[in-house]
Amino acid sequence: MYPFSEGSFAVRNGWYVAGFSADLGSEPIARTILGMPVALYRKADGTAVAVGGRCPHRNFPLGKSCVKGDDIVCGYHGIAFGPDGKCTDIPSQKVVPGSYQIPTYPLVEHGMWLWIWPGDPENADPAKLPDLEAIGYADPTMHAVPMFTHEVACRYQLLNDNLLDLSHLAFLHASSIGNLENATVPEETSQEPGILRSRRYIKDAPPIPSLRERMGEGFRVDQVVGMDFYLPGFHAGIGDHFYSASDPDRPGEAIQISRVFHAVTPATPTSCYYFFGLASLDRSEAEARRARLADVIDEDIFASVEIEKMIGLMGGAPDELMIKSDRNAVLGRRMLQAMMDAEGEEEEPFAAA
Repeated sequence: MYPFSEGSFAVRNGWYVAGFSADLGSEPIARTILGMPVALYRKADGTAVAVGGRCPHRNFPLGKSCVKGDDIVCGYHGIAFGPDGKCTDIPSQKVVPGSYQIPTYPLVEHGMWLWIWPGDPENADPAKLPDLEAIGYADPTMHAVPMFTHEVACRYQLLNDNLLDLSHLAFLHASSIGNLENATVPEETSQEPGILRSRRYIKDAPPIPSLRERMGEGFRVDQVVGMDFYLPGFHAGIGDHFYSASDPDRPGEAIQISRVFHAVTPATPTSCYYFFGLASLDRSEAEARRARLADVIDEDIFASVEIEKMIGLMGGAPDELMIKSDRNAVLGRRMLQAMMDAEGEEEEPFAAA
């Protein structure tokens, strides 16, 4: 399935973000993860669990049902299932068949996220989760804030591609967080197992529009822009701004230090979830940036959805004329394809689109 080889859709044996921990309470949340209906909820002791989201009786969504104690109870006929997936009660009969059960999925809380493993549960190693110190989340000077959850009408890889090629900041986000240097300054990339990193070190450039709006004109900046892609669907970004080293009064002084967290989770062949969070030195600063960043995320979603429409119009697999700035995105695609190839095409639930 574009842009991957025929029969490939998404990595199954990997950790994906299913939501923000703060959003999960006593009511279940419905998700579709790699084509599978899933219900997330908390047990009475607060433990988060993930079970199959389809009642096997009449296919009612368990994510739109209710929780009683540790059980999720179908809102249609009251059939209850425990966190282990086994049926605990069928109100209309005394006997509960042993075969009456629903799937369960490994779910862990790590940082501010709920992480689900849709593949073989025996391979669900929490050590494979992104290191919280490495992504800047665990830095005691930073304050992390969950911000946006979106259901997006495009295949997940379009958002991955967007985050792997930050040259688009100069154009799609030219009125807010981008400047021309995001496209003209050479990008440095590095690769290690399961991680792809990119950096642009911008020197003595005009400040981005949002900084000019806040601080006025008459200064130049040094900037570090980059993204670390933790396969299969988590991106930890860096956006640090300093007064230029040539500034006569404040050379190298920090203006804005932040980390951004983008989680992209496949839902169906042409839809996905997008979870965005931010960490900054000051919690009030993070909240102040919420409205501006909402517009930025909306622009990325707009571009990705429009590309999805074009893919459909062109028959599902349009040609691409690659340019130099595509290098990082192509590397990301190849790394994901290699993971899918290693899992074997026979495990892939979707035909090519």
